[in-house]
Amino acid sequence: MIGYTTIGSNDLEKAKTFYDAVLAPMGVRRGYDGGRIMFYGKFGAGGLALCEPYDKQPATPGNGTMVALAAESREMVDAVHAAALAQGATCDGPPGLRGDTFYGAYFRDLDGNKVCAFKMG
Repeated sequence: MIGYTTIGSNDLEKAKTFYDAVLAPMGVRRGYDGGRIMFYGKFGAGGLALCEPYDKQPATPGNGTMVALAAESREMVDAVHAAALAQGATCDGPPGLRGDTFYGAYFRDLDGNKVCAFKMG
């Protein structure tokens, strides 16, 4: 249902380097680069976009807003979380089970955006 999710950044070059490393364990690479916006994955197929805000105001994380990245395994969740922390993210919940079948790990990226890597089942 979701075509792509966009999150703002105040330093797009740093954000690109951060997400290059964080998404590498998932096999996701940079896609379309439009200068002020960068897409990972396939546009229209559940991708992630990073952008400098169009209105030229500072990018700020939304309260209660979170991007969730579907992983193929619990090991992939662990690897994404570890890569994020190695790139300077802050832990917002270590990898582990939440409920019976949801395995997730949470972090805040360099701009404070909350991200979850998860595996269901």
